[in-house]
Parts: sequence; structure tokens; C-alpha cells
Amino acid sequence: MMRSDIVVLGAGIVGISVALHLQKRARSVVLVDRRGAAEETSYGNAGLIQREGVYPYGFPHDFSALGRYALNRTIDAYYHATALPRLAPFLTRYWMHSRPARHHAVAQKYAKLIEHCVTEHDALAGEAGATGFMQRAGWLKLFRTERERDKRFSEADRILPEFGVNYDKLDAAALQAMEPHLAPCLAGALHYTDPVSVDDPQGLGLAYLRLFESLGGTFVQGNALSLEQDRAGWRMRTAQGPLTAGAAVVALGPWADVLTRGLGYELPLAVKRGYHMHYRAAGEARLNHPVLDMERGYFLAPMRRGIRLTTGAEFALRDAIKTPVQLGRAEPIARDLFPLAERLDTEAWMGARPCTPDMLPIIGKAPRHANLWFAFGHAHHGFTLGPVTGRLLGEMITGETPFVDPAPFSPERFGAQAIDSSSRGT
Repeated sequence: MMRSDIVVLGAGIVGISVALHLQKRARSVVLVDRRGAAEETSYGNAGLIQREGVYPYGFPHDFSALGRYALNRTIDAYYHATALPRLAPFLTRYWMHSRPARHHAVAQKYAKLIEHCVTEHDALAGEAGATGFMQRAGWLKLFRTERERDKRFSEADRILPEFGVNYDKLDAAALQAMEPHLAPCLAGALHYTDPVSVDDPQGLGLAYLRLFESLGGTFVQGNALSLEQDRAGWRMRTAQGPLTAGAAVVALGPWADVLTRGLGYELPLAVKRGYHMHYRAAGEARLNHPVLDMERGYFLAPMRRGIRLTTGAEFALRDAIKTPVQLGRAEPIARDLFPLAERLDTEAWMGARPCTPDMLPIIGKAPRHANLWFAFGHAHHGFTLGPVTGRLLGEMITGETPFVDPAPFSPERFGAQAIDSSSRGT
């Protein structure tokens, strides 16, 4: 029988960071996952620590964009028509929270987390001896037309200074000097200078895991659905035998609702799926920064494995069959922009981003259970906010003064219906 103060369920970047911060605070922690660590979304993301990402990705309100998405032919968004009836309640609430005034109010809360993302990653990476994964050249948002470039330059000047975000505005010549192997078809770029790019996101996550284990933490395989409440706290089955813990943290990302629904919570969660593929750069071509082809809707990032092409959001049921349509649409356009050689993966990778309709993660104490905590729903910024979430929840659980006000991220914000399903057992 294993015993610990706390069990953390889910070994993605959020779960690893929570477990590490709790272990640093003299709690005995067991981290549990059904697979290896950082093998799901924490493996396949674009590798950005997005200090500029103060506005979480909203639902577009531009009618021309909505018209394009309705045709289901774009790269940045794709949907399964059969999933829409199930997704409609979530999408409706997501659209409402994305209206400009409400989106700005969301950003003011969200920025309190985002502003610490680089410093918190730096702290853990320094302790883990993992700063070699981190590149400090920022990233580029590319524009194909002067009209789009000038619109986005004006938007940045209007919005980003409020949040202390630094950026440079590049014309076509300045961009070509920074990225000489991009095709000369671009009108310019926004260069976000604060973000950090990571050339092996899983490698960084595993470095954090090794630091956790060096401090006495334990990582085991097990099924989170075996978690049960008992008089002493919580118990579950693992590959190394039964485990009991005084407290439990749910950090299961896109699978969080599978467990929380069984515990009586009806939290409004959905997923945005995404795909990636790696390529060899042709000849002597080099990509110096991660780049977003803004008007086409795909991302290229230089990784240790090769150039990683990642797609936008696919709205589908989490466990539906893979449909890498966006990847197929993006690849020929990306090849025209940058000289990509052969594919390096045998098949497209797919991951799922756990999302809430108000675009804020769920971080805090579970309302109906003693010693149960939530840390999920980070959408596109799980990798960005893993260490921030780890520190915040570590401080909350151990009774320290939180370095960020946790109230906006509480599960209680969704109301009684979401947190009190009386027909479910406790």
C-alpha cells in the first residue's frame, strides 16, 4: 500500500508542475497517469511560452470570417458536422464571452496568469537544468497583405501596451532580413519579443518530472477513474498497488470531465483538437523563429525533430476518429512559404485542448468534496501556464498567500447547476 499526502492525476505539463510545486513545499506527492509523462497535448503543441497571449483565443465575431468557417474549408478552423448538436451549448456560450467588451474583461483576468508565464518556467527550468530547451528570440505573426498588416499593427498599438507586452513592427524588408528563407510574398510581421520558444516541449516536461522525482516525488501508472473517496481522503489503484492520499488534484486536461462528472460535477468543458507533422528543412534552409501564417491559419516552429507544422482548432468530439483535413490543406501552402522537404512522421499527431466557454482555466478547490482540487481547462495555453498553475495551486493547497488572485478561476463561477448534481453520488 502506497501512502502520500497528495495524489495528482494527470502527468501533462500542468499536472507535473502542480506535483513539483507541492513536492517543493514538503508534501509527499504521487503523480499518476495512464501513460508516460507529457505524452499527450504536452508533447505535440507549438512549443511557445506565450507572454503575449493575454487575450485567450476567442470565437470570431467578424461576419466574413464566420461565413468562411461555415463553409468548413479553412485551415485555422474545421468542424465535424455530426458533433455540432453536442457542441452547440458550449459554442453559444463561447461566442457570448468572445464579444468585444466581455473578451476584454476576460483578458484583464487572464493576463494576471499570463504575465508570470516566462518567469515561472524560467524558475523551474533553472532548477531542472533544462534552460537549453528554451530559445529567447520571440515569434513572428506573418501578414501577406498590407491591409491585414496595418490592421494588426493598429490593434497591437491599441491593446498590448495595457498589458506590458513588447513587440516590434516589421515591414517586408525587415522581415526578409530576419527570415531570409521565407518566400518574398509577405508584407510584414509582428515580432513578439517577450515569449520563449521551446524546441522540445516533451523534453522540457520530462526535465520537470526528473526534478520532481529528485525531490522525492513518485510517478506511477494508473487509471484516474479508480479514484474513490474514503474516510482518510482518497484511494485508487495503480500499477504498483493501492494508493491512499489525503488530498487529490485533478489535472487530466481534456479527460478531466470523465472523472469530475462521475463525482457529480457538470462543468462546461469541450475540446479543440489539433494536429502536427514534422518536416526536414530542404537544403540549407533555416527557420530562425516560430512563425504564424496569419491569413492562412497554420504555424511553423523549428524543433529538435524538424520543422513542426501545427494546425488550428478542430471542433469535434474528443474521441472521434482522426481527421487531419487541416494538415492536408496547410502543407502545400506551407511548402510555398518555406522550403520543407520530406515528412518525418509516419502519420499525423493529434491532440486535444481542454476548453471552457469563458476561456479561463479551472483552478481551485472542488466545491462539493473535501481535499479535492481542480487544475484543467487551459485551452491553447496549457504549456504556457503549467508552472504558473502549479505554483498557484501549490500555494492554495498549503495555505500560503496566492501570488495571483485565484477567484476568477474558481469552479464555483459556473453556478450551482454545474457543481451540485444531486443525482450523482459523492
